[in-house]
Amino acid sequence: MQSAAFSLPSPSSHPYLKPRNFASNPTFYPIRGVSKGRDFSDSTNAISIPSFPKRSWSLSSSSPLPLRAWTSAPSLSKPSPLHLRATAAENAGEAGKSGSLLKTLELGLLFGLWYIFNIYFNIYNKQVLKAFHYPITVTAIQFAVGTILVTIMWTFNLYKRPKINGAQLAAILPLAVVHTLGNLFTNMSLGKVAVSFTHTIKAMEPFFSVVLSAMFLGELPTLWVVASLVPIVGGVALASVTEASFNWAGFWTAMASNLTNQSRNVLSKKVMVNKEESMDNITLFSIITIMSLILLAPVAIFTEGVKFTPAYLQSAGLNVKEVVVRSLLAALCFHAYQQVSYMILQRVSPVTHSVGNCVKRVVVIVSSVLFFKTPVSPINSLGTGIALAGVFLYSRVKRIKPKTKAA
Repeated sequence: MQSAAFSLPSPSSHPYLKPRNFASNPTFYPIRGVSKGRDFSDSTNAISIPSFPKRSWSLSSSSPLPLRAWTSAPSLSKPSPLHLRATAAENAGEAGKSGSLLKTLELGLLFGLWYIFNIYFNIYNKQVLKAFHYPITVTAIQFAVGTILVTIMWTFNLYKRPKINGAQLAAILPLAVVHTLGNLFTNMSLGKVAVSFTHTIKAMEPFFSVVLSAMFLGELPTLWVVASLVPIVGGVALASVTEASFNWAGFWTAMASNLTNQSRNVLSKKVMVNKEESMDNITLFSIITIMSLILLAPVAIFTEGVKFTPAYLQSAGLNVKEVVVRSLLAALCFHAYQQVSYMILQRVSPVTHSVGNCVKRVVVIVSSVLFFKTPVSPINSLGTGIALAGVFLYSRVKRIKPKTKAA
């Protein structure tokens, strides 16, 4: 590319470069531009200014003064709104994908912890109850460990400490009562029958939920919901008839656990209705845990005495360290799995949580059968499978709303 230069002709070579008297002869000259192939001088819209010395500029490749290559000034025009929206949408899409992936991984981790804590709770709890036949004391210990964890959580601001008034405590008290009874009856059942059988009976929870909701809340079930209860009831009946560890005490305490746990759900809807008194699930669970300890500890001391001591455990021929460690591990897993369950419930819909709970029950039954080597007949397995399939079906059809007739 040839270098461009410019030269100024001498004033004598051009008549317009001679000095003029501007005061005596004001003259106006049009601005003339020279461009290849175009002449702007004859334009009718030419701009005129007072006559300054008119100069002619010429470009010459032989001039000693170099001329830098022409660089256009940066454009000051704003990008189009369409371009801005497209860029913003692209950035938002990338951020959304990243955020969605993180949320999915977080939710998967919580479900995994929920199942793992539940498995270990049932294993350690069963081992303790087989050796230490005081279910009220064991349940009180679990509430005591939970209370310690809640206190630590509030003390170090791991979770916001709630401000509770007397009216709220009065509303929560019935929930704490049925929560206490539900966990107590579960431990009584686990001390009497196999873990797999207790959880097979607890698959009847949807049946009690439908009955109690219809009785106290006026929520009549749809035909699909009623149909899903048939395999649940039939499967539990088939499993109960063929259960090797069956006894009536274990059966009825598991049924009582279903009744009290579902009563808690109904009461929570019926009692905690005021938005001013509403609180998140984790805070509610924490308060109920403390109240359950206060309710159950005196009952445990009055009915079973102070039995969880090294002296008594040694006199009973038990390994003190083993019983204490497994009791503490069971209590930690008990509080952890319920805490994680409420954390999941805050992130997903109740239907998704119900499906996850159904899968959890399958995982607990299978793991307990493998760990304790529980004898299971084919018919017993079939009954358990039918009941769990009914629970899964119930969780799916529960979201089908009845069609309202137009007025």
